[in-house]
Amino acid sequence: MFLTIIIPTYNEELSIKTTIQHLQKVLHNKAYEIIISDAGSTDATVAVAAGLGAKALLSPVKGRAGQMNFGVKNATGDVYFFVHADSLPNPKFFDAVEKALLDGFNCGSFRTQFDSQSFLLKINAFFTRFNYLFFRGGDQGIFVTKALWEKIGSYKEEMFIMEDYDYIARLWNAGNFKLIPMATLISARKYEQNSWLTVQLANLKIVRMYKKGASQIDMVTKYKELLTYRKNAF
Repeated sequence: MFLTIIIPTYNEELSIKTTIQHLQKVLHNKAYEIIISDAGSTDATVAVAAGLGAKALLSPVKGRAGQMNFGVKNATGDVYFFVHADSLPNPKFFDAVEKALLDGFNCGSFRTQFDSQSFLLKINAFFTRFNYLFFRGGDQGIFVTKALWEKIGSYKEEMFIMEDYDYIARLWNAGNFKLIPMATLISARKYEQNSWLTVQLANLKIVRMYKKGASQIDMVTKYKELLTYRKNAF
């Protein structure tokens, strides 16, 4: 297995160094590449990533869906692993993905562990051990074989929110999905900038809007109204 790790970024200077160095450490002697698909950061994200040896590219499309698709277009691996810039995959994730492939799975993801001691976030994380679509998210890390990617298609670039949910749902329906019983360490920064309840209510609102067929513009606008974002995020 040759693994292409694709990380969409925008102004992630404070996170990307930790993420890349973590990956390089746990993947020592493994067959892999790291692609940073950037949306035109105004900070040093691209320079930091390139300086660490990652393939740092400027995506012609701004938005995680388009950036991840651009990463795939520049990938050489036979398995793609999509990771958020502030998420740290389990140190044994490579071997776990390889074993899943040998066992006949062609896509999947991981559980959640937050970098916080918040009791409420521990409850959130607990439920990600259950293999239901509702508990899956892009920040947990998503892997898919090149063959399955070519079969079901790419991320929908017209989506600026819920793009991970849409893609995982397609994996769920067309692939043999494996929930690996290991946790990805996920940043709690969204919960630290907003209350736990505020984030939960915002997520619930957006899911309901999505289910009712709301437009991407309406969902993005509403999400930004409900939550405080980190500085310079888009």
